[in-house]
Amino acid sequence: MQINDFVKYFGCFFLLFLTYCQHKDVATLHVVHQKKVASVKNENPDSTFLFKLANAAANLKDVQVRYDSDYISIDYPNGDVPSKTGVCSDVVVRAYRKLGVDLQVLVHEDMKKHFNLYPKIWGLIKTDTNIDHRRVPNLEVFFTRKGKKLAVTSNSEDYFPGHLVTWRLGGTLPHIGIVTHQKSSDGKRFLIMHNIGGGQVIEDVLFAYPITGHYIFEP
Repeated sequence: MQINDFVKYFGCFFLLFLTYCQHKDVATLHVVHQKKVASVKNENPDSTFLFKLANAAANLKDVQVRYDSDYISIDYPNGDVPSKTGVCSDVVVRAYRKLGVDLQVLVHEDMKKHFNLYPKIWGLIKTDTNIDHRRVPNLEVFFTRKGKKLAVTSNSEDYFPGHLVTWRLGGTLPHIGIVTHQKSSDGKRFLIMHNIGGGQVIEDVLFAYPITGHYIFEP
């Protein structure tokens, strides 16, 4: 083979090889791009448990629910007081139940194993499935143990849909609510689903009372 022929064939081979490499790199970049897009889609807040919890809470809105803190014997598991009655903690229990999570069972099981870690302010010496999960101080302990306790701040940007917030009304009365996806009229705060005596309502009360707890609980 003449030198000129060798150069000609080598040049053709080199061009083919270069074309192949360029095509392969483009294909690889395309695959990487697809993976990145899929990852972003998976981070959509609409698909998270907390956002679903916020929606479940908002759907409980009912001004006709009468505030009633009476002790009532209820079923176990999935026990609940009559649907047209309840207290602030029942809003939380009912919202989680809509997502298949039974706080009555979860709180009871944890209290059975770690009764000494829960408040003794009611004089009880054993668990009670009728009332334990309906007491805010018990929920505060449970969410701290089984969920994530977040910082209590005065910055509304630290509170997101699905977060749980506890307060002390008048400095002493425990209260709890769920942060919803709805915003205040000035757009600065998410509204709270709670029951303080006017039914299960959504209101701009995040900073209306002294905050004592801020939690996330995703089973």
